[in-house]
Formats: sequence, structure tokens, C-alpha cells
Amino acid sequence: MRTYPNVWNPTQKQKESTRLFQWMKKSGFTDYDSFHKATTDQVEWMWEEACRELGIEWSVPCKKTLDLSRGLPYPQWFVGGEINAAHNALDKWAEDPEHRNRTALFWEGDRGDSSSYSFIELQEAVDQTAHGFKRYGIAEGDIVAIYMPMIPETLISMLALSKVGAVFSPAFSGYKADAVAKRIQASRAKAMVTVDSFYRRGKTIQMKDQADAAAEQCPSLEHVFVVERSGTDIQWHEPRDVAWSSLQKKSGPFSSAATKAEDPFMLIYTSGTTGKPKGAVHTHAGFPIKAAFDAGICMDVTKEDTLFWYTDMGWMMGPFLVYGGLINGAAIVMFEGTPDYPRPDRLWEIVDTYNVTHLGLSPTLVRTSMKHGPEWLHRHSLASLKLIASTGEPWNEEPWNWLFEHAGHKQVPIFNYSGGTEISGGILGNILIKPIQPVTFNAALPGMDAVVLNNQGKRVMNEVGELAIRKPWVGMTNSFFEDDERYEEAYWSRFTDTWVHGDWVVENEEGYFTITGRSDDVLNVAGKRLGPAEVETVLVDHPRVLEAGVIGIPHETKGEEPVAFVVVNDELVEQTSLIEELKKHLHQKLGKALSPDIIHLVADLPKTRNAKVMRRAVKSAYLNQPTGDLSALENPESVQEISDLGKKAGAES
Repeated sequence: MRTYPNVWNPTQKQKESTRLFQWMKKSGFTDYDSFHKATTDQVEWMWEEACRELGIEWSVPCKKTLDLSRGLPYPQWFVGGEINAAHNALDKWAEDPEHRNRTALFWEGDRGDSSSYSFIELQEAVDQTAHGFKRYGIAEGDIVAIYMPMIPETLISMLALSKVGAVFSPAFSGYKADAVAKRIQASRAKAMVTVDSFYRRGKTIQMKDQADAAAEQCPSLEHVFVVERSGTDIQWHEPRDVAWSSLQKKSGPFSSAATKAEDPFMLIYTSGTTGKPKGAVHTHAGFPIKAAFDAGICMDVTKEDTLFWYTDMGWMMGPFLVYGGLINGAAIVMFEGTPDYPRPDRLWEIVDTYNVTHLGLSPTLVRTSMKHGPEWLHRHSLASLKLIASTGEPWNEEPWNWLFEHAGHKQVPIFNYSGGTEISGGILGNILIKPIQPVTFNAALPGMDAVVLNNQGKRVMNEVGELAIRKPWVGMTNSFFEDDERYEEAYWSRFTDTWVHGDWVVENEEGYFTITGRSDDVLNVAGKRLGPAEVETVLVDHPRVLEAGVIGIPHETKGEEPVAFVVVNDELVEQTSLIEELKKHLHQKLGKALSPDIIHLVADLPKTRNAKVMRRAVKSAYLNQPTGDLSALENPESVQEISDLGKKAGAES
């Protein structure tokens, strides 16, 4: 494997100024490797100390830090403790006379409109909304879907639902009705929060229409709460639809529900390799603490800082932005628009406008910025930046170095960050007390007992293997919603008492990790995970489609691009018109951002004898890579047609 040079080398003063080093020193350590070993050998001590360091407040202290009586896949953390995520993210700061008037939220809309909330102002808005939710029957344990753009009411809804003791379930704002409905049906959500419409690239995006179409498929929904973001005319369905203003009738304090440490506070769905999304269950003492730890201790976010992650609340990094920032007392930035509209420097303008200290983005965003040239970055000082963080997909060297040079002037560290929705944050990162190299990760994060294993479950160095975790951690998903079997199959079925994450990784002797790709079939399109079966299900819904297979291929900007292979039930169909029809069908069901632009009609798909489409064979044939063992195929002749399509596509590109 390729080795990379150290391009960011912290001085001793820089190391000693970090929250991580100061915490290590208090614990009796100055060497990270020794400290990391202690955090994985003594996980109870690790997370007890982490909570103290973060200033986590409990309404009732726990009786026991960790209970493993159900086994490693089902740890129970902080047994007997009572805690509420909204209190630690908001109330403790709003009730602090020295902090209450500091900014909690900066918001900027697509059109340049903006607003801000201090911690006390945000608390007042959240309490008012919590009163409204309670008045409309939202109670402890109820699940409420959030189908919203990045506007203040999105954050207010999340925190208000936590105060009530309900569970919020965020959905990507770019989903169409069917994808939203699938998640609501799976969770049996009692209500949904949405908007009339919002703005993107100067256009008005109708959201209520999609929300209505989803609601019609979901009999569990009793209410749809509608924020009137744009004031556009919408159809109201009474008594189901409730205007946001109707939630704001009662003001005054709202006492947070006495939620237990293990009580769910968020249900967030991710795509898997089958058509049914996976519902990761996160608790009040799980996701918020892990996100706050990674942001505060590992990325060095303090209450003097401003955190901005360009994301959507339906992706994990949206909730990470909220709890990683607010629990540490920092200000956060939420942005409704896109980073290159109306000009290619919109993102960098936001950094300067709000004095962003910690910026989170994806490699795809950087590759897109590179096309416009570095002069757009050079228009801005970016002097407030202390750290740039990146997640969502693997890097390649050129864009990483471009970002390091032009955004950070070779002075600002880039914190590569990899983990997942089920992790509540990161497994690997670039801690600020070790040198940083392009592309790689310089450490497993504290408390994360990460190793690389071969097919026999043995730890390997300098060779590709499976990224695995051998000890539990705070923030680990509390199974999948009503689906322990799928959870165990996904993460615990390979090796005994070992979480296998699904990434191919190389670790070297210096403790640097390089991710080479996913070891499953999940697509990663511009940092967004997309289950191939979700796309395939939409295609097969079309009356002319018999079968479909979807793979991901490398793409210069997106990182990975979906390609669909379709078997039709009518050999005489006009191919060009059908392909265009299928594209429109996909756009309507999934949204344009996640839909394949490349669709091939084929006679058959490679299938195993138990009728499972072998995507590995499809991908290797299309990319003209070694196909490996195809003995399990029922119809090996189908591979040649796909290989020929791949050669033709390569010749034309």
C-alpha cells in the first residue's frame, strides 16, 4: 500500500493546548498509544471520565456504568441513570448566567436571509414548541418523523421532542414521497413535521406535496405539523394538518421528561443491501455523548467556537452537528442552501461571515470546488478556521492536498473522520496530537478498540482486511428498530463478540489507517449511503421492468455513481424512450441526487442458484476487473453482455 508524508506536524504547544492532551495529562498519560490502550482496556472508566470531562448533567446518577449481561451486542450503559439530551444540549447553557446570551444557532437561507438564536432564545422557542406538541397528544415514546430542510424549526422540533420524551426520526430532505413513506411505515410514526416548501438554488422546492403523498400511505400518522417557510399555497388536510403557528400558543418553561439513559431519543434510518431501510435506535445517553465527545475532545470544539457541517438532518452528520456543537456550548451554523450557489464561493463566504472555527465537509464537495479554481477561496480570509473535518467517503490525494493548501494554507489540520450512523460518530480520526498525512487516519479514537482482521479473524498489518471493533462503546446503536436478527447479521455474524463494520482498511505499524472501500454492496454517492436494493425496488415497480441490479462505479466528482442494469418483460420495447421513462420514474421516487444517470437494458442478470443477483459479478464485469469465483452463478453467460457494455462505456468516456 502507498505511504504518505506527514504534512501537518503539531508543535508541542499545539499538542498541549488541546482538550485531548489536557484530559490525557489529568489521567496520568502523555503518550497517546498508552492512553488509547487504557481507554479500550477499561471502557467503563473511559466513558465515566468522558462524561465528567464533557460536563454531562444527570437528573439521576447511574448505579452502574456498564451491564453486559445480554452480551456484547447489547450493552446497557449508565444503568439506572436519568438524563435528557435536550437538557445537556440546551437547558444547562440557557440556565448559565454567563452563557445564556451567547449564540447557540446561526442560520442562513438559500436566498441569503438569516437569523440567530442565543441559548436562552432557543430555549424559549423549544419550550413553546414542546408545549404545542404535548397539547396535540405527542407523549413519551411516540415517534415523530422530521422531513425538513435545514431551517431553525428543524432544530427546534428535535429538541422539543426530546423535552417531551418523544423520539424524532429525521428523513433526508431530498427524498421523494415513497422513500419517506417507507421510513414512516417502518417506524409507525405518530406524526410528521414538514414545511410548505423551501428554497434551493433560487428555486422553490415543494415539500408539502411529497409529505402529503407519503402521509396517504401511512395510516399511523395522526398529525402533520407544517412550518410555513415560504408562504406558498398548499392544500390543507384537516384535522390531520396543523400549522406551526398553532404549536406556538403557550409560552413559559417546559420541564424535560425524566427519560432514562437507555430510552430512545432518535430513530435514524440508513440504507442497507436489502430494500428495507435499517432503523438505528439511539438513546439519550448514547448518540449525544459520543457526538459531543468526538467533537469536543477529539476535534477540540470548545464553548468559544463555531461549528458548521454542510449536511442534511436526515444524514448522521446533521444530528452530529447539533449535539457535537451544543453539548460543548459552541455555536452551530445551519445552512439551507448549496455551497456553490449563487457563486462558487458560497461555502467560504459563510465561513467568514460567521467566523466558523470548525468546518465539516465531504471529499465530493472539495472535488466540485476544485473545478471552479482556488481563486474563489482566495477571495476570503478563512482566518477563523482552526480545523477542517471530512467524512462520508474515502479521499484521494489530489483533492485532499488542494483543500489543505488553499483552504487551510497548509496550517489548518484536516480531521479525516470515519464511522457511521450506527456508531454515533467516529471509529477512526486524525487526532491533533499526532502528525497528519493526506488521505489516511492517524488513530483509532479513544474508547474505540478498532483492529483490521483477515478472513480468519486474525489481526493483520499492512494488508487489506475488515475494520472491526472488539469492545462496546457509548453511542453504539441499540440494535435496529424491532429487528435484532438483522442487526446481529449485519455486524456480529462474522466473528465471535466482534463488530465487523463493513469497511476494507489497511493499518500500518505507526497506527495510520487507510480505508480502501466498502466491503458490502452499499453505494456511497457524494457521501450519502444508498442501498442498491432501494433503487432496484423502484425500478421493478415500473410495469415494463422484470428485474434490476444496481452497482456503484468510481466517479470523479461524486466518488461513486450508481449504474442500473434492467431486464424488461418486452423484448420489442424501444430502448431509448424506455430508459428516459425509467430515469423520470427514479427521479420521482428517489429524487434526482440519488438516481442513476446510467441505465442499461440487458437480457439477464448474473444470479446465484438461490436466485440472488450477484452484484459483485456485475460490478467486476462492467469495470473489466477480475471476476473471481463465479461457480455459484446459475447463468455465467450473462456476465459477458455486461462486460461488453462496460468496454463500450469505457471507450466512449
